[in-house]
Amino acid sequence: MGADSPHDVIIMVELPELELPDNPKLAGNITHFARALRRAGLPIGPGRVIDAIRAVEAAGFTDKVDFYWTLHACFVNRPEHRRVFAQLFRLYWRDPRYLKHMMAAMLPAVRGVQEDRPAQAAEKRAAEALLDGAQAPENEGEEKEPEETLVEVDASLTMSTQERLRTLDFEQMSLAEMAEAKRMLARLSLPVKPMPSRRSMTSPQGRIDVQKTMRAALRRGGDMDKLAFKQPRPRYPNLVVLCDISGSMSQYSRVVLHFLHAVSNAKGAGWAKVHAFTFGTQLTNITRHLATRDVDAALKAAGAQAQDWEGGTRIGSCIEAFNRDWSRRVMGQGAVVLLITDGLDRDNPDDLARQMQRLHLTARRLIWLNPLLRWDGFAPKAAGIRAMLPHVDSFRAGHSIASLEELAAVISRPDDMGEKARLMGMMD
Repeated sequence: MGADSPHDVIIMVELPELELPDNPKLAGNITHFARALRRAGLPIGPGRVIDAIRAVEAAGFTDKVDFYWTLHACFVNRPEHRRVFAQLFRLYWRDPRYLKHMMAAMLPAVRGVQEDRPAQAAEKRAAEALLDGAQAPENEGEEKEPEETLVEVDASLTMSTQERLRTLDFEQMSLAEMAEAKRMLARLSLPVKPMPSRRSMTSPQGRIDVQKTMRAALRRGGDMDKLAFKQPRPRYPNLVVLCDISGSMSQYSRVVLHFLHAVSNAKGAGWAKVHAFTFGTQLTNITRHLATRDVDAALKAAGAQAQDWEGGTRIGSCIEAFNRDWSRRVMGQGAVVLLITDGLDRDNPDDLARQMQRLHLTARRLIWLNPLLRWDGFAPKAAGIRAMLPHVDSFRAGHSIASLEELAAVISRPDDMGEKARLMGMMD
């Protein structure tokens, strides 16, 4: 198992100092905790539960950090499961009051109850797996309403489930919402218009094909009885996707890769070929995995090959590796490039700007999808964003189904700039 994400360590440090119980009934609690992890998507069977109980018995139950990493070692073997484990551990073992907060966040707020803050990544899904159908708790000190008082809510004018999911941030979706969102994305297409081509094809109308007409006349002894026509042969570009899988982008990346799998396997979409690369601290080509028809098997294989999930970010060096090793192979035919990242980079901004300029020059269009654009007050303050923005053709949000639908509508429009013009004005 690879190095653990710093995100897990941060979560442990931020936990409140709670006393460990004297009689914790560890076997039963660990079993219930494992069931919650399994409902959240971790592949945990009875064997792992037994191993976890024995490991805790051997390691002891005196140090909180040791207890966390003991269970982590028994239950987590994939990078994408670390965040879910960390949030479930926080909910189940360390802060019972936070569980009440998440239950209120998951259920409709009828009496004006609002969240103190948005749920962080994996928190809502972790709470849903832990609750497993439990009802919202009564607020302490709150007077109960008389039983005869009924509150009826007319939902006939509320937003439909699919309409709500269209605008919901991927990172705030529950397990059920994420499953429905993936089904919606599987039906979403990314059509592209053909490009002008010098090659021609036979056509019942169009320009006169002089050579073909004369050859046919020679075969008839010089008798020209009809004209042959031709028209330009349609030529479609490649789609090249560079997807950031660092810690701040991992949730968005998984959903976008699910969408790209549907695009690469769609019939009649028009793309000559779809090439996909992931990057965090290194560049990984996952194109062949997206060709697998089963989306779960495809993404599992891609995740196994990319060893830098939820790690750091080195955008400049990864784009340099792409320009050096892959640009000539996949950027032919006037490729359209989708760059999916938040632009928070650790590399030198000047080096990043040079590599972005080179990438821009070799692409027909370079479109940057940034989930940070979901914030109304977003401004290009980070050095990496300021270095990258001048070298893209379009700068758009990429945090919801609606944002991907907007991308599909404008991807063939050469005049589309998204939010680039407005943000470039802030940089002047």
